[in-house]
Amino acid sequence: MADVTVRAPAKINLHLEVLGLRPDGYHELAMVMQSIDLADTMVLRTTADDTIRLRSDSRELPSDGTNLIVRAAELLRSRVGLPELGVDITLHKRIPIGAGLAGGSSDGAAALAGLDALWGLALGRERLHGLAAELGSDMPFCLEGGTQLCFGRGERLEPVPAAGAPGQALLLIKHPQASVSTPWAYGRCRDLRGDFYLDAEEDFEQRRQALRQGPLVAALAGRGPLPHLRNDLQAVVEPEVESIRAGLELLRSGPGALAVAMSGSGPSLFALHPDLATAEAAREALAEPLEALGFDTWCCRCGGSGVSLVTDGSAP
Repeated sequence: MADVTVRAPAKINLHLEVLGLRPDGYHELAMVMQSIDLADTMVLRTTADDTIRLRSDSRELPSDGTNLIVRAAELLRSRVGLPELGVDITLHKRIPIGAGLAGGSSDGAAALAGLDALWGLALGRERLHGLAAELGSDMPFCLEGGTQLCFGRGERLEPVPAAGAPGQALLLIKHPQASVSTPWAYGRCRDLRGDFYLDAEEDFEQRRQALRQGPLVAALAGRGPLPHLRNDLQAVVEPEVESIRAGLELLRSGPGALAVAMSGSGPSLFALHPDLATAEAAREALAEPLEALGFDTWCCRCGGSGVSLVTDGSAP
């Protein structure tokens, strides 16, 4: 195969609950993640040598072995025992960087799926998910996408039965100068909420079951109204970051929102809406204060899949 194009969608968190600390030092989480149609596009081409080359239209992204795309290619090549394989990768970046939208994880997952096709490996879903989990906690979700319960570090997935996103679309905002370190956010959560952490597997499972049977999953399956969205990291980050406080206040004041929350560890914020037209109307209504405060904005649809090969010939 001469070249492969892969679409790498972003995600938002509809629920993020920090349950406690695991023996490996990571936090045990109970989450609901949702794909959205804001996506990067990756074009992968075969090469005549064994070089892994990455170029991007974003000056902010490294192109060396610190990038998840390169790490994914190196890991995949190593595991299949074919060091002679090479690839030239071009990334068209649309997902904002460091935004709590899993843009880097989705790009890494796209590299795994794209290279599996480009190199004709046919590894299968289970093996690709195992490699994704080694590289990052969000990467298995980014491979699968849709609406998923995510447990453990986030790598253990359970599809939400009969799920349809609570809003068909969202108004997404991020301040370009705002930055939140994920390790800092989790450390702050541990400092402020550590006394309430659970530490036994049976307690973790009780909270997982409460989420499975709770009002959010019921609403996602069309069996009730959408509840308040919980993000334990928002509870500790919002008081510390002024642009997050201002952005959440603005979104809450806008028309037609079903729910408002921060995604992941931030700083991206979103308001869920019944449809794209309602989200666009909210962006228009809030245009002046959003511009005055310097926010970037997107209106996105909720999506039903993760990374996917582009087969219709379309490209950015």
